[in-house]
Amino acid sequence: MTNTATEIQRQTSSNISTWNIDPAHTVAEFKVKHMMIANVKGYFSKISGVLTLDESDLANSRVEASIEAASIETRDGQRDAHLNSADFFHVEKFPTLYFKSTGISIVGDGESSVEGDLTIRGVTRPVRFEVEGPTPPTKDPWGNTRVAISASAKINRKDFGLTWNAALETGGILVGDDVTITLEAEFVKA
Repeated sequence: MTNTATEIQRQTSSNISTWNIDPAHTVAEFKVKHMMIANVKGYFSKISGVLTLDESDLANSRVEASIEAASIETRDGQRDAHLNSADFFHVEKFPTLYFKSTGISIVGDGESSVEGDLTIRGVTRPVRFEVEGPTPPTKDPWGNTRVAISASAKINRKDFGLTWNAALETGGILVGDDVTITLEAEFVKA
C-alpha cells in the first residue's frame, strides 16, 4: 500500500465511530387508533442497539436496534398481557423486535431518511424512518460523548402478522391498522 493510500485509509477509519444506545435515555413509542376515535400510545422499555457513524459522510452510517417485545407498556396491565399474547406479539415465540438499516439518504441539514428491515413477530419488511439528527456530539458530566436522534415511521400492523381485531357493535373495528412509531434515542460513544 502506498503512503497516500495508507493516509486515506487512516483518515477514513478515523471518521467512523461506534455509539451504543443509552437505554435509560431512549424510548421507542407507538400509537394506534382505538375504536376508530382516539389514539392509544405505548412504549417499549427495553431497547438496545448500535450506531456506526461515518462523520465524514452520514450516508455511509449504519444502525441496528433490538427491542424486547415483552417490555411493552400501555398503562393497562390487561391490555399489555393481551399485546404479549399470541393474538399480537406472541412474545414466547417472538421475543425480539429488530431493525437493521439498509440505506441512509440525506434530506437536508440535520435531516435524513433511514431505510431498513424491521422484524416484528418473525416477519421482516422494509420500513423508512424520517430522522432528525444526529445532534452534534456533546460531553456529559461524566466524560462520555453523546449524540441523539429523533425518528418516526408509519407501518401497517397487518403487514407484520398483527391481524387480531374485533368488530364494534356500532360499526368499525377496535384496533386501527396504521401504527406510528416514534423513537427518541441517545447514544454514547464506545
